[in-house]
Amino acid sequence: MAGERGQVSGNDQVSENGQVSDSGGGRAGRPSGYAHDAGAHDAGGRALRADARTNRIKVLDAAEEVFGQGGESASTEEVARRAGVGIATVFRHFPTKAELLEAVLARRFERLRERADGLAGAADPGQAFFDFFTHMVADAAGKIAIAEALAEAGGDAEGAATQASARLQDAVGVLLRRAQEAGAVRGDIGLPEIYSLLIGSSRAAAFAHFGQNVNARALAIVFDGLAGPRREPPA
Repeated sequence: MAGERGQVSGNDQVSENGQVSDSGGGRAGRPSGYAHDAGAHDAGGRALRADARTNRIKVLDAAEEVFGQGGESASTEEVARRAGVGIATVFRHFPTKAELLEAVLARRFERLRERADGLAGAADPGQAFFDFFTHMVADAAGKIAIAEALAEAGGDAEGAATQASARLQDAVGVLLRRAQEAGAVRGDIGLPEIYSLLIGSSRAAAFAHFGQNVNARALAIVFDGLAGPRREPPA
């Protein structure tokens, strides 16, 4: 997929219509939400104007929907259509399909991490852990489709999505440790085993099409095996 690139100076701000103005202040630092969207600045660190930021978010939202449903067969043209922007706008923000998918997947991982972080101080650590495990499985189908599309497009193995995934694993590890300390999860289970169960459960839910009742029962069996001495196994 060929992209279009323009040349601007290091102190320029880029508007959505392609016009450039001198901000006079050099490169600004990345905002606190950079990892979640990476959109307040372009690849060169230049601040985007409000219209460009808005369109970028539209493109990311549309791409998450399009590639989450269609996987590697989905097109950037469909992304542009659903976002209500021209294809040139998509290219302006994401010169390659891989860059677009990288940003979409990284943002999805960051949302999950934020959810996990929000549960880290829950009054019932065991419930927080099992609820998040359930949410990860429910979220899996679209995430897997986007990840496979990124791999097909030649994504960077050390890119933003991989880094965001590592931060998510750290957050899951915190939930696991708290649940174990509370006696809700058996103490001889490590994060690698948890992720093995997560991956298996997620792929079964995404591809086996057994239905919600079977998926819920399968999770109940997994949770029964994970249960510590202070947690009643699922009925």
